[in-house]
Amino acid sequence: MTSTPPLPRITSDHMDSILAGTRMRRNRRTDWSRRLVRENVLTVDDLIWPIFLTDGTNARQPVASMPGVFRLSVDEAVREANRAAELGIPALALFPYTDPDLRDETGSEALNPENLTCRALQAIKAEGLNLGLMTDVALDPYTSHGHDGLMEGETILNDETVDQLCRQALVQADAGSDVIAPSDMMDGRIAAIRQSLDLHGHRDVQIMAYAAKYASAFYGPFRDAVGSSGTLKGDKRTYQMDPANTDEALRETELDITEGADMVMVKPGMPYLDVVRRIRDEFQVPTYAYQVSGEYAMIKAASANGWLDGDRAMLESLLAFKRAGADGILTYFAPMVASFLAGDK
Repeated sequence: MTSTPPLPRITSDHMDSILAGTRMRRNRRTDWSRRLVRENVLTVDDLIWPIFLTDGTNARQPVASMPGVFRLSVDEAVREANRAAELGIPALALFPYTDPDLRDETGSEALNPENLTCRALQAIKAEGLNLGLMTDVALDPYTSHGHDGLMEGETILNDETVDQLCRQALVQADAGSDVIAPSDMMDGRIAAIRQSLDLHGHRDVQIMAYAAKYASAFYGPFRDAVGSSGTLKGDKRTYQMDPANTDEALRETELDITEGADMVMVKPGMPYLDVVRRIRDEFQVPTYAYQVSGEYAMIKAASANGWLDGDRAMLESLLAFKRAGADGILTYFAPMVASFLAGDK
């Protein structure tokens, strides 16, 4: 019988020869090769564009802390909705700036079927666009104290707020909202809103839950845009999440899914990419991230000062959400990115 020859002993010279054949840079050498092996791709289908609304006609009020972002009157919002549809952006998210004279302790303007958000919904829907409309369910744009809920002294009342949110969601659904997005972080509100929508003939209206919304320092420019920064008394740490926690985010998300959420969101975005990844891996449900106003403002400010290449930083930041597992991103950069991806920039 012929014996099997022993395997050659791998010497340092052999190892050097083997390693010499591994050249990671080969796949990076050309543009076509980089595109061929790319693991994550950003497309226009990943974008949701948040826009701010204001009363008036032909109004485009600049938001000082968000360069390039405006509060839009309804007619201007309709024009931008048409632009979004032409660019292929799948959805808009609407946020109102409510006249201070219409704000009160209970946020009653949120229940007015002729409020700014409802009028914008109706006007955009009348255009017959292939465009989803998402609306924020929370009371902070409507309350005189700037909080997301009803108050008794210094305490946010959970269950009483949920009742109010259900009525707000119905008003928005009646006006044409496709996606109800509760951002208030009250306990049990997803189940209550889902039941209210179903009982009133809105079974097909989707819910995107702000499942993990953190008490973040990155919301400042947004509060300027909706007019709540000057009215907010105290802070929101008794109902928004502690930035130190991630296990809690999984519990919150599981509850929202169990209660009937169709999609879930993490807010803010980039400082919480680890949370996006944990939620996506754990639940395998449509998961979104909100690149919030502070993130947008930082990139714009650094770009304006020549400290960053603004376009590259914008695209890199959004690709990071995809790499973390997000199915889509709410971003104020949406029209710029859509134009860039279409080759118009």
